[in-house]
Amino acid sequence: MDLGNGLLFRQLFESVSSTYTYLLADTDNKEAILIDPVLETVGRDLKLIDELGLNLKLAVNTHCHADHITGTGLLKKRVLGLESAISKHSGATADILLLEGDKIPFGKHYLTVCETPGHTDGCITIVMGDKSMAFTGDTLLIRGCGRTDFQQGCAKTLYESIHQKIFTLPEQCLIYPAHDYKGQTVSSVWEEKRFNPRLTKTLEEFVNIMANLNLSKPAKIDIAVPANLVCGLHGD
Repeated sequence: MDLGNGLLFRQLFESVSSTYTYLLADTDNKEAILIDPVLETVGRDLKLIDELGLNLKLAVNTHCHADHITGTGLLKKRVLGLESAISKHSGATADILLLEGDKIPFGKHYLTVCETPGHTDGCITIVMGDKSMAFTGDTLLIRGCGRTDFQQGCAKTLYESIHQKIFTLPEQCLIYPAHDYKGQTVSSVWEEKRFNPRLTKTLEEFVNIMANLNLSKPAKIDIAVPANLVCGLHGD
């Protein structure tokens, strides 16, 4: 999808972990960025990038994932000059360690980093320069949010991150999460402020909800987290 302003955008899906990977590119100079790549779909992503004639410059993770191994390390092996990026607060290694307010340029476009901890210490939301789209990782999901019961999780911090950093974006800003388990692909700040069953509650109510989710731990957490701390190349 060419959004008509020289911006190419693709939303890609990995079905085992229900992960969305996002491809953004400048249609003029062909510089591209990949957000939250998954190891198992690197081949698919590179095929699309090649078909579209794009030059992949950066692979960025919104946080240190626990449910899948990032494709960043394999991408770096296959794409000459590709750099990796993740929050400095994630504890993970990468070529670029991101902080609040950092700009991620590609062609005439750029993304801005917003630190949104709570699911993990190193969670970031990546916002288009014109605030038309926000890639929220696991911080804010469609009618949900990331869990807070492991990996430095804190319900109070997550609630504050969403209300202070995401819900203050323009209401028409589109929300693109790192996961969805119900087939939903996109939301908006307006929708989530009104209809998110967790985030429309008071802080006290939210903390209570998050403390009583009783979720099983992610199946891949014991291999995914160590691998993702080293760019997805654990044991390589």
